Amino acid sequence: MIAKQKIIDAYKNRHACKLFDTEKIISDEDIKFILEIARLSPSSFGFEPWHFVIVQNKELRKKLRDNAWGAKTKLDTASHFVLGLTMKSSMTKYDSLYIKNFMKNVQELPENVIEGKGKMYETFQKSDFDLTDDRKLFDWAAKQCYIPLANMMTCAAMIEIDSCPIEGFKQKETEEILKVNLHIDTNLYSLSYMVAFGYRVKEPSPKTRRKLNDIVTFKN
Repeated sequence: MIAKQKIIDAYKNRHACKLFDTEKIISDEDIKFILEIARLSPSSFGFEPWHFVIVQNKELRKKLRDNAWGAKTKLDTASHFVLGLTMKSSMTKYDSLYIKNFMKNVQELPENVIEGKGKMYETFQKSDFDLTDDRKLFDWAAKQCYIPLANMMTCAAMIEIDSCPIEGFKQKETEEILKVNLHIDTNLYSLSYMVAFGYRVKEPSPKTRRKLNDIVTFKN
């Protein structure tokens, strides 16, 4: 059991690190731990609509840097740089081959359960959440991809590794880099975020947050 105070301390110590120490490199063991946390993260229906690309090549980082205004210093200094990709509707729609294969080969569900879960997923998309066009479905899937992002950042903080999530990039230009330079099939995936990992150069300012009573309401 992890002491509650250690978890709170990790959250207090975590910050959006803008500049990393280039002399400190995350070990293979630790980056695999962070990525394993992503792999074990939950998702709606358990369908895992994500893929992660770790960009270590300096030339590829430079190409990304030119169109990622929120990642200038991070791409230059981060020990590890991760792209969080989200599946497009061709993979996440209720009748897609990915979903059918996932239930059969990954979740290993029997045929009758696959049929029932498939119908439930179809109803969820068509009426419960109104995921009736490609953009709505992608935005829903992207929400799932932010769960492993948060988990990776939290668990990194707990082993004293810093991070910074990034949405500041030109989407159209960056997608072209994914397609041409990183050989990502952009008919299947789109970029939701980037996240940098490494070790801070200097200590941040004290964390500021609203009080708990300002953000939580109990209805007993």
